[in-house]
Amino acid sequence: MSDSPSEAQRELWNRVRARLKAAVGEDVFTSWFARLELEELVDDQVHLSQPTRFLCSWVQSNYADQILEAFRHDVPEVARLQVTLRVNGQARPRLAPAVEAPAAPEAAAAQPASAAPAATSAPTPRLVRDAAKGDALAGSAIDPRMTFDSFVAGSANEMAFGVAKQIASAAINNAVTFNPVFIHSTVGLGKSHLLNAIAHAVSAADPTKNIVYLTADHFMYHFITAVQRQSALGFKEWLRKVDLLLIDDMQFLQGKSATEFGHTLGALLTGAKQVVVAADSPPRDLEMLDERVRSRLSGGLVVPITNFDYDLRRDIVQRRADQVNARYGMQFPVAVIDYIARAVVSHGRDLDGAVNRLVAANQLTGELITVPLAEKTLADLIRARDSKRVRIEDILKAVSRHYKVPRNELLSARRSRDVVRPRQIAMYLAKALTARSLPEIGRRFGGRDHTTVLHSVRKVEQMIKDDIELGQEIELLKRMLEE
Repeated sequence: MSDSPSEAQRELWNRVRARLKAAVGEDVFTSWFARLELEELVDDQVHLSQPTRFLCSWVQSNYADQILEAFRHDVPEVARLQVTLRVNGQARPRLAPAVEAPAAPEAAAAQPASAAPAATSAPTPRLVRDAAKGDALAGSAIDPRMTFDSFVAGSANEMAFGVAKQIASAAINNAVTFNPVFIHSTVGLGKSHLLNAIAHAVSAADPTKNIVYLTADHFMYHFITAVQRQSALGFKEWLRKVDLLLIDDMQFLQGKSATEFGHTLGALLTGAKQVVVAADSPPRDLEMLDERVRSRLSGGLVVPITNFDYDLRRDIVQRRADQVNARYGMQFPVAVIDYIARAVVSHGRDLDGAVNRLVAANQLTGELITVPLAEKTLADLIRARDSKRVRIEDILKAVSRHYKVPRNELLSARRSRDVVRPRQIAMYLAKALTARSLPEIGRRFGGRDHTTVLHSVRKVEQMIKDDIELGQEIELLKRMLEE
């Protein structure tokens, strides 16, 4: 393996990044290129790396020519590009042929998952065993911390928690209770934790089970790769042989991958295989899915997780504080735990982050953990969460109502002026009022490309400058959404 990039190559890479940012714009650059790193440049080939398979696939498929052109300003002979997965800060193998996903279960049988090259392995174990036991492709990495024991239950999530444990128990006993199960909530309320916990519990009880946990982007990656390798049938057969399929972040599924999920769902349900899906919206709001698929998901068990109340927030903070005390011998006073539970009202990740910040502040400054330290350390976190969390669904409803355009037309391909302008305004508001990236917004607006969203945002920004009345109208919509 070659050494890391030389100083000259690092300077070259900085110039290439600057050209790419100028060519695609800051938003697109942030979405797809911000974590792209140069591994080496040898002869006429460039080797880059990304931290996820989906980013590798997307950049290689959609931006290879643009990246090569940016390099050719300095190195005219550059002709080939390879983007590989970066694991634990390293990308391997360097300048070697890309590792192909297995075409079918039989293709994977020759190589156990444990012997997979580092370029396709993950730093944490996966709940897909080797092909000799009947498994083939790799699922998404499972977080070993997300178990039923580490889940804090309360009034907001107790139904979802109970259902998840019942699913795991039934799967262990080769039974199916509710099918499919659909868990939905806003970000950070524990959907992924429950899916991981189900996988852990079933795997621990019966290691022979074929369990596949896939985030939506990994599902899309596997499907796109299978199509490119002309092995789509093998991909479908692999999915249909699993005992338990868990799909996370369903709202990010789009295009033909969403269609393929519909076919897979039907086959699994017909074969009485357990399917559990998590998303940030109920099935009826997932416009990227076919109506029949939404109907099948709605016809199963749909379980919401609502916003945490004070008691649940306090229990979460207390659990995290107990862990810190056990590890570092660091005491969190009751008053500090109460303060965090009252002040941080967003979601579980922010509660966990608040505790982590106080631990870091104590270790770096030596200050005792007190309410004044918490007020100072968490000020920006609390301030950032004071305003209402606006969802894209809220924006669609508000724009539809204000401009008297049906919601489904905002997501359609219609190009008439009475639909295009409200659609552009809705995309602009989604960018201005939510934390969603441009690709995410595009997916929620009928599977549009991120460049379409960027064009709409810039178009509306210009219209606001040119039309004072329109600017006031959009400002009114913002206030209505934030109230």
